[in-house]
Amino acid sequence: MNGTTIRELHDMADFDAASVLFAEIWGSEPGTSPLSAEAMRALSHAGNYVAGAYEEGRMVGASAAFFGEPIGTTLHSHITGAVMGRGVGLALKLHQRQWALDRQLKRITWTYDPLIRRNAYFNLVKLGARPEGYLTSFYGAMDDAINGGDESDRVLTAWDLTAPAPPEVTELPTGAAHRLRDHAGRPQTRTTDADVVLIDLPDDIEALRRTDPGAARAWRLAVRHTLGGLLADGARVLGLHERRRYVVQRPAPHA
Repeated sequence: MNGTTIRELHDMADFDAASVLFAEIWGSEPGTSPLSAEAMRALSHAGNYVAGAYEEGRMVGASAAFFGEPIGTTLHSHITGAVMGRGVGLALKLHQRQWALDRQLKRITWTYDPLIRRNAYFNLVKLGARPEGYLTSFYGAMDDAINGGDESDRVLTAWDLTAPAPPEVTELPTGAAHRLRDHAGRPQTRTTDADVVLIDLPDDIEALRRTDPGAARAWRLAVRHTLGGLLADGARVLGLHERRRYVVQRPAPHA
């Protein structure tokens, strides 16, 4: 990116700045950043990935990751935060990707909230990562500004660094049918035998948590039941259609 510099962090002053930035992005209470400077210091010292993005000397993004299972092949990205709208998050992920490839790693995993459409789009379309599993209330209830006291369901996502990015889903497969549909802002589940099913997402789950917690809770449970159930059964997420619905291929029936 023009005007953006990304480098690994090694000094406490940089770790402090990254911790403060995370707190600002997540809207955390003072002293409760999603990741402390001390933890980043330990991760970096042990040889893991901790990096910051800078514009004109000011930190505008940061990311921390550590080696995961299977050992020797995987980097697990714990947190990445960046100012929105300038491509800093993408630049950080590409820097992280090259860091992993330089160490002969084959994939990067991370978790994200499956209800947040912009994150789903970034992960599935911009990067070409794919969900591997559904983790119910992974961090428990979270009270920062983004999560708003909601249960922290997460999708475990993997980015294959050795394969070309899968194609974006611009047209739906023939016979695709909704399993979960947005009906006037509320989730509506449906029964279908289709091989490819669609799971809608709410327009803005973060705003909904503030304005209608009951509706936000309904969306959480509906996506947990549909997407979580499908992934548990071995289904494969093909992509995201029109930035608002997961396209999921059910597993082939056993003979």
